[in-house]
Amino acid sequence: MRVLDIFVIGGGINGVSVARDAVGRGFSVALAEMNDLASGTSSAATKLIHGGLRYLEHYEFRLVHEALAEREILWSAAPHIIWPLRFVLPHHKGLRPAFVLRTGLAMYDYMGGRRLLPPTKTLDLTRDVTGKPLKPGYRLGFEYSDCWVNDARFVVLNARDAADKGASVHVRTKVTSARRENGGWTIELDGEDGRQTVQARMIINAAGPWVDSVINGVMGKNGAHNVRLVQGSHIVVNKLYDHDRCYIFQNGDGRIIFAIPYENDFTLIGTTDRDYHGDPKDVKISPGETDYLLSAASEYFAKPVTKDQIVWTYSGVRPLFDDGASAAQEATRDYVLKVDGDAASGAVVNVFGGKLTTSRRLAESVLEKIEEVLGKKGQPWTKKSTLPGGDFGPLEFDAQVRRLGLDYPDLPQALLKRLMRLYGTKARVLLGTARSVADLGEHFGADLYAREVDYLVETEWARTAEDVLWRRTKQGLRVTADEAAQLDHYLAGR
Repeated sequence: MRVLDIFVIGGGINGVSVARDAVGRGFSVALAEMNDLASGTSSAATKLIHGGLRYLEHYEFRLVHEALAEREILWSAAPHIIWPLRFVLPHHKGLRPAFVLRTGLAMYDYMGGRRLLPPTKTLDLTRDVTGKPLKPGYRLGFEYSDCWVNDARFVVLNARDAADKGASVHVRTKVTSARRENGGWTIELDGEDGRQTVQARMIINAAGPWVDSVINGVMGKNGAHNVRLVQGSHIVVNKLYDHDRCYIFQNGDGRIIFAIPYENDFTLIGTTDRDYHGDPKDVKISPGETDYLLSAASEYFAKPVTKDQIVWTYSGVRPLFDDGASAAQEATRDYVLKVDGDAASGAVVNVFGGKLTTSRRLAESVLEKIEEVLGKKGQPWTKKSTLPGGDFGPLEFDAQVRRLGLDYPDLPQALLKRLMRLYGTKARVLLGTARSVADLGEHFGADLYAREVDYLVETEWARTAEDVLWRRTKQGLRVTADEAAQLDHYLAGR
């Protein structure tokens, strides 16, 4: 039996980033995800590539500096799924003083290593368009830069690139046991390809909220408790305003929430922070969290945000390293890596915490741990790389849409733009020889057709309507229940 160098447990952003970096350096790699890629924490984020302005208050300067430096690196790597946003922070009398906000944003600009992102500026909300949706009492505001990411696609494209470079990616495949044998690991898998046994010299445990479960159950070590589970919930409402900027709102409890334009027709509001004690797979927004987000947004918007405006909600569990912080919002967002074992006994790197923004740097840190055990192979390479479909400049997205329109003049412009946003230059691979809507195959509602579904099954591991509608495309916001059932029937018959 072939012995792999590295076996990764977990198909969230940390796991796929490690697999991609490692295989790109010449290691033999396999990855197993017990559900769909990005089906846990990694698709339940606020979907930002950001430094984390509020982390400055908790003195997490290393994390903020690293995250800020990653913004333009990741934007350049995937300009189809990552793009810049401008955030408006209204000054709220009685909360953080204006000079504190100015100082924090000055640090944010200074630490950020910006080249393309514009700097912070001060706004008169009585004159600027961003003041119009707000209550009349808000006069002073600050506008700064961060970036947006399509989080689930960020995961899938990292996995796709890892597979293209030679990694084996197994979805809906659970690791049932891992035991040390002959200086390495014997790993038992149970999944869509049946039961398998693989051997690896080293394991990377990137199971997110289940990382302690892997240590205790799969590896047979009882008593591990390293993770603090913190629930974050979001609501999506019908579009609240017409401009393209985002809001970051301070709350009386010291927390912040965002209101962000989402999928053209909606506004995303989140997030919450509360300790979670159940099974991560069962997480869902609570009535209290819903009320909290509605109340916090209504504190700022002139028109109250109400329950009847909600079109979708989602929740995730952040697997934060348990540093003993007294409040959920104070627990560190930095990642922690712990190595157990060595080359003689079989080593594992357990990954705790992490963020979408720092996933590439986390992977580099994990590779340092891997090379300490397995020896060095290759050089760090991901900083100047691109993800599939992202092989164009960060300011060239609109030009790419125009070129795609010239190649496919009889397809709707809105469809072409959506496909470019999801697939970048791979949109041409997806569309192939199609010249009209009739060439795209069966219609599943909105502008989703069989040709796109087939592409997602064949190249991106999609298996169910949920995979397609909510993690690969977000067309779940627009299709009916009957259309989703039609899609599931189609997928079952492929």
